[in-house]
Amino acid sequence: MSETAATRPASASTARTSALLKLEDLRVVFAGDGGLSKLLGRGKGVRAVDGVDLEVADGEVLGIVGESGSGKTTLALAALRLTRTTSGRVLFGGEQVTRLRGGAVRRFRRHAVMIFQDPHSSLSPRMRVSRLLMEPYAIHDVPQADQYSVTELLQMVELPKRLADLYPHELSGGQARRVGIARALALRPRLIVADEPTAGLDVSAASAILNLLQSLRDQYGTAYMIITHALNIVGYLADRIAVMYLGRVVETGPAEEIYDSPLHPYTRALIAAIPEMDPRQTHRAALVGGEIPSPRNPPSGCHFHPRCRFAVADCRTIDPVLEEAGPGRWVACHQWREVAVAAPDVRR
Repeated sequence: MSETAATRPASASTARTSALLKLEDLRVVFAGDGGLSKLLGRGKGVRAVDGVDLEVADGEVLGIVGESGSGKTTLALAALRLTRTTSGRVLFGGEQVTRLRGGAVRRFRRHAVMIFQDPHSSLSPRMRVSRLLMEPYAIHDVPQADQYSVTELLQMVELPKRLADLYPHELSGGQARRVGIARALALRPRLIVADEPTAGLDVSAASAILNLLQSLRDQYGTAYMIITHALNIVGYLADRIAVMYLGRVVETGPAEEIYDSPLHPYTRALIAAIPEMDPRQTHRAALVGGEIPSPRNPPSGCHFHPRCRFAVADCRTIDPVLEEAGPGRWVACHQWREVAVAAPDVRR
């Protein structure tokens, strides 16, 4: 067996053959900007997504977590064919998405939809809420018998029907996000990709959105891919979590296990950065300092080693591959066994 076949996580991430969405060695490379960068030898492009293998099963919630610049949103856009892939495969229901043409692309986009990070900018300011909610039916030529009414869609996301006559700028952030969710639900999709679903919301509104997503998942069995920088956000919803760093998945596994026993130093750092609800409790220390490196010129060896307190000599020169650390657990770290037994990092 080749090293690639032995270490690729998609073969063991869920051990299911009924994956709704399957990403195989997915890569998205943005071309270098030429000019001075080319003269300095930096025009080799940005590996925004660098060989990712992931699966999402029907009805499953997968959380994609990482700092800004880790490639989360680009991965989501590539999965929905909203940005061009450089190589690799995207399969949805067994069909290779990158090969779809014409009407087949439209049919795919009826079953896999995205809720964008900025709710107001994703809603046309010239349309009332009622028209925004009905627009997907016009785009996809859905028979009226298969359409929800405006009132039904608003009820799904717990909004009063009086909002149907408003324009997006008249909505609060939480209301606009709920309209975006209702618009996504209109087509009864099998998969919803939500990019930072609580961004810009206060604690109360964010909690309400998370409760809504959970309720809709329970009611309709929709699969979700949740994109966020905060592990505590996906911890509420996710069945599994994939942690990304500089375009790569560095750890993946069941959500509860990721929280209870992180195996990658980066995952450990993200968990340590979650604020405690009770200020009297011991505060966790952030384990990672500095900024995430530029994906245009990533560090050699393990990309995380300049920020990692567990790093050893091999980390600076040898690129770790994902290896199986337990049932459904995969991690790309030379030191994961040491990380697993290290004492919790806290400061009082």
